[in-house]
Amino acid sequence: MSSHLHQLIGFVSLHALLAYAAIFLAAFLEAVPILGSLIPGSTVILALSALVPAGSLHLTPVLTAAIAGALLGDGLAFWIGRASQRKVLTSWPLSNYPALVAKSEAFFHRYGTLAVFLARFVPPVRAVVPITAGALGMPPQRFYPVNAAAVLLWALAHVLSGALAGSAAERWGMKIEHYGLPLVGGIIAIGTIAVGVYHWRSRREANGRVG
Repeated sequence: MSSHLHQLIGFVSLHALLAYAAIFLAAFLEAVPILGSLIPGSTVILALSALVPAGSLHLTPVLTAAIAGALLGDGLAFWIGRASQRKVLTSWPLSNYPALVAKSEAFFHRYGTLAVFLARFVPPVRAVVPITAGALGMPPQRFYPVNAAAVLLWALAHVLSGALAGSAAERWGMKIEHYGLPLVGGIIAIGTIAVGVYHWRSRREANGRVG
């Protein structure tokens, strides 16, 4: 176990660009409709951010990668919605998740422009509200400023939380060789379980409505 951990820390230290790319990809994929509900991107960002205090990764590139990935993902989803209009909400793959689409529409109708901001912090609808906003005709000049503010706050919350967890472990006298793998693995495991439970409950609710 120790040798594998040293290899992991050494790999991240020597290939930090790959870690930054993974953070960018995690943030981007979380914004992709449906796929974003399946991938624990936030968990990956939290886990890798925990390596910042040890110097394996640096705070500014981690934040930049998370912000850029989320902005690009949300922006792409929004423009797909703008181009396809309402028909995208009843087309594959969204057609396989009518309950989630309905929840996203209800969320958008209830909160309006504010829904774009709030959805960033609500995992079930985070990956669907941007495309819904585009499909329902929200103007770009309203979407982008609100989305940018939400993404900035979301990225700061995730990256700083992960970094603080890593810093706390170091203050407790734990070296990265001791806390790195358990902390990263634990965060990823919790995030994966949470995603699995959410989808299990969603399918149960959907089956109950069909029955």
